[in-house]
Amino acid sequence: MKNITAKELEEKLKRGEKINIIDVREDDEVAQGMIPGAKHIRLGDLPNSLNNLNKNEHYYIVCHAGGRSAMACEFLMEQGFEVTNMLGGMMAWQGDIKK
Repeated sequence: MKNITAKELEEKLKRGEKINIIDVREDDEVAQGMIPGAKHIRLGDLPNSLNNLNKNEHYYIVCHAGGRSAMACEFLMEQGFEVTNMLGGMMAWQGDIKK
């Protein structure tokens, strides 16, 4: 599984790279704030949301601490998606958040 640090992902955003971020946390966690531009798909809803994702795009997966995003990455890779897990999740995120 590919991994990226929160700092590396933040630097990609600051450079203006077009990246797809999926936040797999629960609604109450997302209410605390998300990475700007991230798409919220709860981990449990991921199997029913595959039609909304493009296999030709790369996705960065985020959760609270990195465990659920790793599970999401494993699942998405099995479905043929190219994904990268953000290590440490939102606990490691020092960049901007939107509420």
